[in-house]
Amino acid sequence: MDAKPEKDPIFFLKADSCLQRDNRIFFIPEFSNNLHYELEIVLRICRVGKGIAEEFAHRYYDAVTVGIDFTARDLQAQCKAKGLPWEISKSFDQSARIGSWISASEFVNPGTDIPFWLKQNGTIVQSATSATMIFNFDVLIAYLSKFMTLKMGDLIFTGTPAGVGPVSNGDSLEAGIGDKSLLKFSVR
Repeated sequence: MDAKPEKDPIFFLKADSCLQRDNRIFFIPEFSNNLHYELEIVLRICRVGKGIAEEFAHRYYDAVTVGIDFTARDLQAQCKAKGLPWEISKSFDQSARIGSWISASEFVNPGTDIPFWLKQNGTIVQSATSATMIFNFDVLIAYLSKFMTLKMGDLIFTGTPAGVGPVSNGDSLEAGIGDKSLLKFSVR
């Protein structure tokens, strides 16, 4: 969310092996010397859909949480310099951490009223609301469903606010929505 808006959302896929659903220790991969966190709101798709109209997109997710999309910036820079896709920098094992789920029904308007935050070693390093996103949830769902069928259980990471930064051995990361801490783990 800290980049210049694009005409259309840019997206990439992560394999199931990227997902880490609990608070186990995150081990920095040996192939990167410049790993960054990116906090995002994550949507859980609750029904099958293809070609979903924006006005109906809110019906296709039932829960939200926070997630951390880890990015190996050194690998990303190498790929970008060569004009190559850069999934390798974002789609490695356990590169997607997610927290506990909150029902979307707990929010009056999930697209505008979800405050989310990330603490690194007890200090808030990212903080935003869903209202500040470049593309709202409905736009993202409608756009993605043009190209692929969304299925129950699919997860959509919705974009990161300003404040992304590096992680180091010994860091503690905690993320949440409002006053609820939904994700907490250490980095080694």
